[in-house]
Amino acid sequence: MKKENFTILFVVKKNRLNNKGLCPINVRITYRGVRKENATGYFVEPKAWDASRQLINSKLPNAINDNAQLELIKQKIKNSYLSILLETEDFDANDIYLKYLGKPLKENEYVISYFQKYLDKIYRLIGKDLQLATWKKYNYVCVQIVGFIKWKYKKNDFSLDKITLQFLTEFEYYLKTEQNQGQSTINKAIQRFRRLIKIAIAEEILSKDPFILYKPRKVKKEIVFLTSNELKAIEEASISQPKLHLVRDLFIFCCYTGLAYNEMANLEQQNIQIGFDEVNWIQMKREKTQRQISIPILPKAQEIINKYLEVNKLVFPSISNQKFNSYLKEIADITGIQKRLTHHTARKTFASTVLLFNNVPMEIVSELLGHSNMLITQESYGKVVQRKVSDEMKKLSKKLK
Repeated sequence: MKKENFTILFVVKKNRLNNKGLCPINVRITYRGVRKENATGYFVEPKAWDASRQLINSKLPNAINDNAQLELIKQKIKNSYLSILLETEDFDANDIYLKYLGKPLKENEYVISYFQKYLDKIYRLIGKDLQLATWKKYNYVCVQIVGFIKWKYKKNDFSLDKITLQFLTEFEYYLKTEQNQGQSTINKAIQRFRRLIKIAIAEEILSKDPFILYKPRKVKKEIVFLTSNELKAIEEASISQPKLHLVRDLFIFCCYTGLAYNEMANLEQQNIQIGFDEVNWIQMKREKTQRQISIPILPKAQEIINKYLEVNKLVFPSISNQKFNSYLKEIADITGIQKRLTHHTARKTFASTVLLFNNVPMEIVSELLGHSNMLITQESYGKVVQRKVSDEMKKLSKKLK
């Protein structure tokens, strides 16, 4: 049994004199550097208190009795400390005081059990306010934290109120060295874990935010998109194989609409509506953010819709994301494009080559992409805008020569 940084001190509050000229005596419990101070119910004349001896310096009968009571309080707190020390290793100064009062100790929340409660809660929102894919991402973070706690602390769980900045930096180190994750993936994991911490603070389970001084490492993202010449090469490529032909068409469609894979795959005829300008618009909710998106259908995209639109509920034939990206590699080989093509490349191409490079304002790009806020668009495509500015300045320089 290890006694650790435990002290009991009586403190006289001289600035709180009552109408009899007496001040209250408080008892201060300190454990592991954390204080808990409460009233004892006893009062003393300020001059009669001997702080060094921790007693009332008087021979009056009431002083002798009060000193005895203070000593009894001190002994009871010591006994409470020794008792709780035998019961558990995870307690604080407040728990010692609760034990002294004979009240039940507060139940500590633990990281994994709290995370699992959260996962159970949001699981019921799947299909309503949440996508299954989002739930899986949070569940994956929970699994990672389970592995980290076993690796670092050799425990199955960890007290939520014991999370510090060191816990977070060690978790980041674990993901990087033991799980071989890239910084971008690590940032996402900690971002999701941070949401859990914010909920714990809102529910008053945590009194302070361990993330206050934490700064995620910035990741320089290179936006991969097709130039107008590369996009044209794919559009004009001679492709005879039916599956490759379908994927090429769907890829081009997304280059002119910016739809993510799930949005393209689940596009229904009812999502295509005539707008106020007598032009067809895509009206649907973005699956990732549940934001309503409205995208005017450009001629190239309309041609592809007309090509595949049938009596079926869905606009396009079904194909998995994995096969879609696999066929794109073959299309890249056929067209001689050296960039790694994925479905997401089409979305980036829509934002960059189709919109920004044709002087569409950033706020409209953000709206068409269905981003939850403008900052996301600026962070992702700020350099694309700089490149556009550079190109325009080069043209201007030539004119001014």
